[in-house]
Amino acid sequence: MKSHFFRTALVLGLLSAIGPFAIDMYLPALPSIGQTLNASMAAVQLSLMVFFVSMGIGQIIYGPVSDMFGRKAPLYFGLLLFAAGSIGCALAPDVHTLVVLRFIQGLGACAGMVIPRAIVRDLHTGHDAARLMSLLMLLMLVFSVSPILAPLAGSFLIEWFGWRSVFWAVTVAAALGLALLATSLPETRPASERVNSSVGSALAGYGKLLRDRHYLGLVLIGAFGMASFFAYLANSSFIMIDHYGLTPRQYSITFSVNATAFIGVSQFTGKLSQRFGLVKVVNIAVTGFAAVMAVLLLVNLGGVDRLDVLIALLFVGFGFLGLVVPTTAVLALEEHGEIAGTASALMGTLQFVVGALVMAVVGLFVDGSARPMVLGIAGSAIAAFVFARITLGGTRSVPAV
Repeated sequence: MKSHFFRTALVLGLLSAIGPFAIDMYLPALPSIGQTLNASMAAVQLSLMVFFVSMGIGQIIYGPVSDMFGRKAPLYFGLLLFAAGSIGCALAPDVHTLVVLRFIQGLGACAGMVIPRAIVRDLHTGHDAARLMSLLMLLMLVFSVSPILAPLAGSFLIEWFGWRSVFWAVTVAAALGLALLATSLPETRPASERVNSSVGSALAGYGKLLRDRHYLGLVLIGAFGMASFFAYLANSSFIMIDHYGLTPRQYSITFSVNATAFIGVSQFTGKLSQRFGLVKVVNIAVTGFAAVMAVLLLVNLGGVDRLDVLIALLFVGFGFLGLVVPTTAVLALEEHGEIAGTASALMGTLQFVVGALVMAVVGLFVDGSARPMVLGIAGSAIAAFVFARITLGGTRSVPAV
């Protein structure tokens, strides 16, 4: 049982990591792509932006399709589309072609982001689902070589073989995903459960979900939690290297410490939810998360601008966040097993939109100091706490088993 549990998480972790892997390895290639293709930095950055846009759009499509046709068929399609887009990017003659192919690549990548969450719901509920979801997050981090090591790996590939080698590398990752999908992951949505799934039922499902305040509240708790981490991801390198004077290697270590807190603590969600119940774990974790980030904001506003204080409080805060994200995802899908793909898709899209908006707002106030980032992180944490009180502060709850 444990072997099967880990094998499932292993396959789903690889599939979930392909999209982040294609983002993180790509970042060091931007300058050399501009030089090679004689393109402006704005045009090259557009190739990154369209990848995010297509991943957001695609999730809305893949979720219902996986409810209608099963989980494996759209995963095969997504991986093949991603591989085709990656090969096209590797051969792109100009930046305009690259932008179009990155959009196609993103449409393929998002299948691996939305469908594994639905598979988790197909297989488990309650604390077992929380355990699998948190293990999935860990393996996703490992397979994507983390947000720090992936750019480093990409930079070595670019130095040795040129920027096009990055796309050949992610094509290999897609091929490995296809092999594991074919040999190690059974279909988790049998034909008998697809009978009532159609385009009409998908639209009805989205309507139902958008009217379900409990579902939306849980999605927004996780969305603002992840948005705080996205704000850190987008701004921390500039702040720690330019403002605090760290070297890139020192920054990598500090980032890894906070990422480790987030992923490491998430591995306790299964045991904690089994003992205390999912709802209680979310309430305690989101309260701790908001409290620590509020302290960070107050300290910063009070004039304390020290790197050690920033790192310590982020470490504790992101540890609490590691309990919030997988548990809210499980709770959001708990009562929507019949449309788990649709529910997972809407969750992913809404969380993507919230994260992008928070990153954009923080970007408007960037001044070289840590304060805009801290405001974005703390504001997101407090918003997550408010939605938790509104959503889970009443009598409605989900049992621990």
